[in-house]
Amino acid sequence: MIRILIAERIRLTRDLIGSALEGEPDLAIVGMVSTPEQVLDTLGAIDCDLILVGAAPPNTDALGLVQSIRRLNENLHIIVMGLPEIPAVILPYIEAGASGFVLRTDSVPELLQAIRSAAEDKALITPEIAALLMDKVARLSEKLAELSLDALDVEELTDREREVLDLVAAGRTNQEIADALVIEIGTVKNHVHNILTKLKVHSRRDAGAYRSLLNQPHDARNKKKQNGAD
Repeated sequence: MIRILIAERIRLTRDLIGSALEGEPDLAIVGMVSTPEQVLDTLGAIDCDLILVGAAPPNTDALGLVQSIRRLNENLHIIVMGLPEIPAVILPYIEAGASGFVLRTDSVPELLQAIRSAAEDKALITPEIAALLMDKVARLSEKLAELSLDALDVEELTDREREVLDLVAAGRTNQEIADALVIEIGTVKNHVHNILTKLKVHSRRDAGAYRSLLNQPHDARNKKKQNGAD
């Protein structure tokens, strides 16, 4: 059973999506919410496997919500709904960690296909999106090579160190990081020291630049493995 949380600002749209999925024997709606804050609060109170995130206006903060969900739980599947058929608009959602997307012009059967494919860890993306991902990965690799950085070094970081690195990249001070993560400032300093050592860089600025280059919780290299046209 695929447990689904629907996140959509417009109540009528939420209800219609819920009704469309209600009769599917392998799907269960475990919640319906309207704001990013409700999504993040609900995730701590229920078990779900997949989140449907509405991105059509007025859901202007949908990309930020995808990024927040991915930071909280890397294992949740995220389907973004209501996107225009414009690769440059779709790509940031894929880079942010979305498992798939549904276009404004898609139908209920296509939504069901996207949900079931995501639940099986299959990335259904168009050849155009796959080509953009491949190009971005190539340019990222070239940039890292120019700076003598190894993208695999980030895999050595613990989950907490990654959280600290994200805040370092955002320009936060040690005290601000301590406040945000509710830890001692001495602990933050230790984490920063470990991050610099593992990434083989010499300053917070270099570490922040490294994270900014990667700039995605699930890097694009993992997204190119399947494009729905194998």
